[in-house]
Amino acid sequence: MTTVHGQVERIEPPNWWVGFEDNRLQLLLKGQDLGTFEVALDHPQVQLQGVHKADSPNYLFLDLYIPPATPPGRMEIHLKREGRKAIRFAYELKERLHDKAYYKGFSSEDVIYLITPDRFANGDPSNDRVAGLREDRIDRKDDYARHGGDIRGIINHLDYIDDMGFTALWSSPLLENDMPEQSYHGYAITDFYRVDPRFGTLEVYKELASKARQKGIKLIMDQVANHCGLHHWWMEDLPFSDWINEQPVFERKGRVKVSNHRRTTNQDIYASDRDREDMSNGWFVSAMPDLNQKNPFMASYITQNSIWWIETLELGGIRQDTYPYPDKDFMASWAKRIMTEYPDFSIVGEEWSYNPLLVGYWQQGAENRDGYTSYLRSAMDFPLQQALVDALTETEDWDSGWITLYEALANDFHYASPHELLMFADNHDMDRIYTQLEEDAVLTKMAMAFVLLSPRIPQVYYGTEILMENTQQPDSHGLIRSDFPGGWEGDTVDAFSGAGLSEASSDMQEFLRKILHFRKGEPVIHMGKTKHFAPEDGIYVLFRYSENRTVALIMNKNEKPVQLELSRFSEMGLDGKRMYDPIKGGEMVWENQIPLETKGVLLLTNYK
Repeated sequence: MTTVHGQVERIEPPNWWVGFEDNRLQLLLKGQDLGTFEVALDHPQVQLQGVHKADSPNYLFLDLYIPPATPPGRMEIHLKREGRKAIRFAYELKERLHDKAYYKGFSSEDVIYLITPDRFANGDPSNDRVAGLREDRIDRKDDYARHGGDIRGIINHLDYIDDMGFTALWSSPLLENDMPEQSYHGYAITDFYRVDPRFGTLEVYKELASKARQKGIKLIMDQVANHCGLHHWWMEDLPFSDWINEQPVFERKGRVKVSNHRRTTNQDIYASDRDREDMSNGWFVSAMPDLNQKNPFMASYITQNSIWWIETLELGGIRQDTYPYPDKDFMASWAKRIMTEYPDFSIVGEEWSYNPLLVGYWQQGAENRDGYTSYLRSAMDFPLQQALVDALTETEDWDSGWITLYEALANDFHYASPHELLMFADNHDMDRIYTQLEEDAVLTKMAMAFVLLSPRIPQVYYGTEILMENTQQPDSHGLIRSDFPGGWEGDTVDAFSGAGLSEASSDMQEFLRKILHFRKGEPVIHMGKTKHFAPEDGIYVLFRYSENRTVALIMNKNEKPVQLELSRFSEMGLDGKRMYDPIKGGEMVWENQIPLETKGVLLLTNYK
């Protein structure tokens, strides 16, 4: 978002609000030779507490203090320099629409629908190509090109998302990615205050947030504190000599150091300083400059940007990309500031590790040996996701099969708040679950049932409900993020209406719809206790229960008919009680045995 006031090319944040717990604000001003100007502030209450020149002469950073009783309105900023025309412009301080109690984050009551917007639905073909941007082509046959999906496409299909039973929406980033190739995914941001015009405008983004809220759907924003895109506007004129990591190498056009990706260095008591530095300071990839959060101006910039988007869109949460890569002390202060302003908010961090010790380290409440406090409410549960896939694909034996999942869930004693971890079967960075499970629809149903019934915050990747796959090209990120059928005019299959779907896809879609709506009305799944029984004979049984309500999840890998003996579960107090199947319908009495005729999942709940 560019604001022009004569010689001032940019003011970021472009506006602010009164009434925060932390009343400080730091403005970035960008323009030719601005660093040579003197600054004065014309406002009866707001105080100019500091003016900082950068290493580049084209920046000024202003430290403002906004007293708690300051009314909303405009303040005048004056820039003066002898022999040059004075610059005057107004800066708006808005009234906050809501107090801190309004901002409720996501929780285990929710189910999050994750989408890649370029591949979901093209609601506005007029913005497919935007003049002046480096990548202006559309090619739906190229898995790594832009396909034209946009924010309007999401808005047009909020009814579908709501009808399926999802209560929160997370899309990969929608901010400007003015990169020459693979700009569709959104993670190489080139302007942290501008919506990518190929996705829409800020007003359309606000419309999405508003219309989602009207349907009870929380909007989660995918943010990136670790890096930006190589063509970010500031890369041609960096404010400070340490604005990004590896800056001296970059400025002499050398080969920058890429991260060693050894995330264990954040916790490893034996890690070398060299390995820690290479992990934190190396670029994520060569096209994504690594931001230096140890620079206090960069730290303020990132934190204020997050708050600006929370207020602007009235967000229901943040998903923070590549969480272990930035400076971890900064990430703690960033999360603390946000949670101070919004105590009931939610942030989930991506720690792609299959080691629960590493994932648990980042969650608020962890008793870490080094004393680190993260202020992070949630982390993505990659360890349990991997265990789920392994359990479903391994041969049943004493130490393989269901026991892998059973023992992985037993690791919950390590987590400060296991029910606040984010559980998923797949996402935008890994093979689709249907592919991981060798295109076995029954196993996929079992996987999704566990995701939705386990003591976690569940997330479902778009297309999982219709068995989308990438089997022919495993680990192809472009194919993993395929177009959702029906999102483009002329599509022969329309998953939104169900027209043209295969029988298996329709069956999976209806299965998920039923379990999602059942889950929505069951507090016992949201906040009830959990008890599971060691797997036997290819069957794993997990219960979610409260004083008067019990839900039993029975997952059976046997190809031939078997009988499930119920006496082993007597401590659950279900003997002789009527049970109802919310997915298939029908009822039974819990006594003696349950015949399991085929491999699959059975969900049962007692009547109130």
